[in-house]
Amino acid sequence: MNRSETRPGHWRNWAGNQSAAPIEIATPARVDELANVIGRAAVAGRRVKAVGSGHSFSGIAVADDLQIHLERLQGITSVDRETGRVRVLAGTRLADLNPLLWTLGLAMPNLGDIDAQTIAGAIATGTHGTGAGLPGLAAAVRAIRIVTADGRDRWCSPGVEPDLFAAARVGLGALGVIAEYEIACLPAYLLRAREEPARLGDALDGLDARLEAHRHLEFYWFPHTDRVQIKVNDRAPEADFAPLPRWRERVDDDLLTNVLFERINRLAAARPTLTPRINQISARALSAREYVDRSYRVFCTRRSVRFVESEYAVPRAALVPVLTEMRRWIDRSGATLPFPVEVRFAAADDIWLSTGYDRGNAYIAIHQYHRLDHRPYFAAFEAIVAEHAGRPH
Repeated sequence: MNRSETRPGHWRNWAGNQSAAPIEIATPARVDELANVIGRAAVAGRRVKAVGSGHSFSGIAVADDLQIHLERLQGITSVDRETGRVRVLAGTRLADLNPLLWTLGLAMPNLGDIDAQTIAGAIATGTHGTGAGLPGLAAAVRAIRIVTADGRDRWCSPGVEPDLFAAARVGLGALGVIAEYEIACLPAYLLRAREEPARLGDALDGLDARLEAHRHLEFYWFPHTDRVQIKVNDRAPEADFAPLPRWRERVDDDLLTNVLFERINRLAAARPTLTPRINQISARALSAREYVDRSYRVFCTRRSVRFVESEYAVPRAALVPVLTEMRRWIDRSGATLPFPVEVRFAAADDIWLSTGYDRGNAYIAIHQYHRLDHRPYFAAFEAIVAEHAGRPH
């Protein structure tokens, strides 16, 4: 019989900027074990935090008492092929879930740009992809199984405990520990990805038309330059299936995006004055490409270069003013920033703690290499977006 395992331990997040030394780490293998662990903690008056894969850059998973890992609560527990609804345990990583869904003829409606997170970590923290007509991942949730702070195992949905459901869709761990989700999936679909370099001004001038024309759109702006890389994704028929050749995938996504980019960032950390020149070269090294593949393979990329990130949602109309003010600050401050700025878009939703609550947004994500001091850059960015109704993710 599986039993919940406990141990003392040390924990560090993926970026390495958050750490904890909890008194105890629990790894329940069943939902009843999870309820048991939380119930005992409630009686003892202990502080409890759950953790997924550690891909949040904030201290949301830092625990000094009892930390619960969901790594043993994995897998799909039921499938309704007629409705496309799937029940999945909270510790299931997106990297494992997406291929499993594909074998069932299903796919997530939208995804973020990495798949390292657990499904619960991604949804509970408001993860979103991009697409002006598409809300974040939590919008696909139809029911939630949650173990609340008193150790009760509860299912909630719009028709059963609707207030708990409304609050727990993006709950940040405040209401209990998510054990399982029911998610509305789509029939499996292909995406055509088109990527091309452009100038920042051109990308912004044609933005509304592009957002109207494409299911998904994002772009990456290279600081110290006027260069961007634009990526659009659209549904494609099965007959058009044409994934990247393996050699091109290795060159673009492994060698350039990870191995070479790590070396570039190390050079920028060692000799900051070279960063503007490095960014000019990096922006021009990215060429246009087009391919058609399974949706989750197009959405998600592997990222091994470690960084810290700050992302804010702003009204779409505020995007140009925010980027303009960021460029002025970079020029004025003398900061050197080797990582591109990521810009994405999402539709409004009705989820209480979502960044998209009642408002469609442009999302601006800034990054700094983990060996460089991010604090001046992040503070300046946060001051800028605060003047434009920014919502922190």
